[in-house]
Amino acid sequence: MVVKERLQKVLARAGVASRRKAEDLITEGRVTVNGKVAELGMSVSAADTIRVDGKRVERKVETVSYMLNKPSGVVTTLQDERGRDNVMNYLPKVPGLHPVGRLDMDSEGLLLLTTDGEMTLQLTHPRYEKEKEYRVWTREGTLSAAALALLEQGIELEDGMAKVVVAKLAEGGCTLVLNEGRNRQVRRMLAAVGYLVTRLVRTRIGKLELGDLPTGEYRELSAHEFKLLGYTQSS
Repeated sequence: MVVKERLQKVLARAGVASRRKAEDLITEGRVTVNGKVAELGMSVSAADTIRVDGKRVERKVETVSYMLNKPSGVVTTLQDERGRDNVMNYLPKVPGLHPVGRLDMDSEGLLLLTTDGEMTLQLTHPRYEKEKEYRVWTREGTLSAAALALLEQGIELEDGMAKVVVAKLAEGGCTLVLNEGRNRQVRRMLAAVGYLVTRLVRTRIGKLELGDLPTGEYRELSAHEFKLLGYTQSS
């Protein structure tokens, strides 16, 4: 799905004219979209080229943020030199859109993507300690109480001590809450206590939950969901 807006609204926001005057420009045939004369009522996306009297319209950039239910087998990167499927293939082609943090290729679930650099900083920098919740399944099945206790006490990994905020038993594995996100951290911590992860789904960031968003689908974040993340949306 490509996000589109009414042409006259885009022209008004770009400072070309008021919305009513923009409608007049369109009616007079002075506006083109991708080289074709525009029609009143048409909608355009960020990828469309708009000209007024032959002069290209430079649009004001507004931030946009999406949540994606990332499938397994998809890499979290803007582009992949090895030609693997990447998360950007599931989103509209919006200039500046980028993933907020990472989910490794074999992991699934809630991934945020945005054009807002400040949002990215606040959700990924360790000083903000944003909680992230994961539902985990392992080859060995449900974790033992002793393994959960070790995870909460802390595990020494090759890049330093790591521990979870909350660890709970769940059928076939566990549910873990972390406030940091090192590379493959959940998998490495579980391996350290003797469990091999077979499936990992991120279900929550801050208070924002993945909910029933289907695998491979995305949607734009609402104002309420920004509040759940504890972030004030950029204007």
